Amino acid sequence: MLASRLESGLVKAGAATIRKISVHKASQLAAVQRNVRALVTASPIEAVSSNSSKLPADIKSVLFTADEVRDKVAELGQQICKDYKGKKLAIIGVLNGAFIFTADLAREISKELPDVQVDFLRASSYGTASESSGQVAVQTTSDLGRWEEFHILLVEDIIDSGHTLARLGKVLSAAGAQSVKVVALLDKKGRRRVEFFPDYCGWECPNEFVVGYGLDFDERFRCLPYVAALKEEAYAGSGH
Repeated sequence: MLASRLESGLVKAGAATIRKISVHKASQLAAVQRNVRALVTASPIEAVSSNSSKLPADIKSVLFTADEVRDKVAELGQQICKDYKGKKLAIIGVLNGAFIFTADLAREISKELPDVQVDFLRASSYGTASESSGQVAVQTTSDLGRWEEFHILLVEDIIDSGHTLARLGKVLSAAGAQSVKVVALLDKKGRRRVEFFPDYCGWECPNEFVVGYGLDFDERFRCLPYVAALKEEAYAGSGH
């Protein structure tokens, strides 16, 4: 009888301990869930998608969200993979604005074309004003002759007057590239000064001063995950 009572007491004590542990674990789990929800709520990408009051003060509106940009880059990557299958492809990003677009696009392309090569060059035609002079200076990070056996895909953030890409196409063709094509995230057709059409394009861009996803205003806003329009008062009188 005594042994039975002792056994019963131990069982009850064990059950009580388990209940305490379970309550403690549940409390810990609830705390973790609250922390995760707080992190998600604090995410800048989530914030700009749902609440315009969270935008930086100089941003007028989001033109293309982070999700839309990601989907568009994936779509462009799939089309490019289809067109360049079986070819030696090198993608060359135009600095500085296209560095993020180039990196994301390269990752998409490499899923099906793992041997794709990546390089960058710098082309200057803006100076300190928003109107292109038509004069383009080209700086490369490597000898252009190395791309003689490659099909070149120039990656640009935005096409404006068309002077820069028209010039770059001629430079790369003269260097012996098998072919030269252009992919641009944005195209401002209304500001074209020369006849030029990209081979691949994300979106036609409204006549706004756009920033984000690599595009900047005086080196600001490059790292925004979306493409946005800048308020006019933010750049008025700046020479842009």
